[in-house]
Amino acid sequence: MFKKILSVIIAAAAFAALPSCGSNGSSKKEGEISVVCTIFPEYDWVKNITKDVKGVKITYLLENGADLHSYQPSAEDMLAISDCDLFIYAGGESDNWVDDALENKQNDDMKIINMLQTLSKVDRIKEEEVKEGMQPEEEEHEAAGEKEYDEHTWLSVTNAKLICSEINNALCDIDKDNKEKYKSNYSDYLNELNALDDDFKKLSSDAKQKTLIFGDRFPFRYFTDEYGFDYYAAFVGCSAETEASFQTIAFLAGKADELNASTVFTIENSDGKIAQAIIDNTTARSAKTETLYSLQSVTKQQLDDGVTYISLMRKNLETLRKALC
Repeated sequence: MFKKILSVIIAAAAFAALPSCGSNGSSKKEGEISVVCTIFPEYDWVKNITKDVKGVKITYLLENGADLHSYQPSAEDMLAISDCDLFIYAGGESDNWVDDALENKQNDDMKIINMLQTLSKVDRIKEEEVKEGMQPEEEEHEAAGEKEYDEHTWLSVTNAKLICSEINNALCDIDKDNKEKYKSNYSDYLNELNALDDDFKKLSSDAKQKTLIFGDRFPFRYFTDEYGFDYYAAFVGCSAETEASFQTIAFLAGKADELNASTVFTIENSDGKIAQAIIDNTTARSAKTETLYSLQSVTKQQLDDGVTYISLMRKNLETLRKALC
């Protein structure tokens, strides 16, 4: 049924895009290179690699700040995907709609980067982890005996570098006329990612506290594993839960006491209630809440303000340095 609905959506969107004097219904202009990205890191990586190259259209599907875990494509989104030259997506459980969408693609030469699949080839993906004290949730995939992989791969800078390499290779194949420019931009951006990576490694070596207490979903496993941190959290990264049990709050408060933690972390767009409840149940009740950015999506206002993958990761770096060093 979903496949039929998607076919109707694409057909309707393509028909709506037709001008009165004839067109092939494409959402892109002739000679244009069209790249569609589902999440913010992909969008920003492409933006850097295509810097100063004319005729590249980048579509960012979560531009309104939508949550990756609940996003569903609009008719316009579906049309943009169907005839793009390069489509990039995270590849986790939240992207279950993608396979059906790609069955209706109009561009047979489309290149596709599934980040999770790409990283699996170099053994860089991890199953979603349920840690001690974490609030459990019933999962349909468990009943079916399926594994669920953590889709938040972009929070490892090493993974970011690997995906950027794939994006560069794809663009060079698609647009050979600008191949040298893509390669030059990629090289420059790789230097920035290497500098960021080095700074996180220094943070890890300088940190007096190596365990994070998280009063929220925890999408940072790739990050903590990369840089040698441990964590305790209320929920797994893709959890739909919003209310923590007393047992979960009490466990995390006990861990905060045990570690003498000065900070309880949340992710962006959190109301902070769980983090504050953890603090209120500690002995000292003096810890502060701080926000770490998961970067899955940003708002149009943030884009207009010039936020980037590196600028938000550096905000995380400074927040962690203040809390842990």
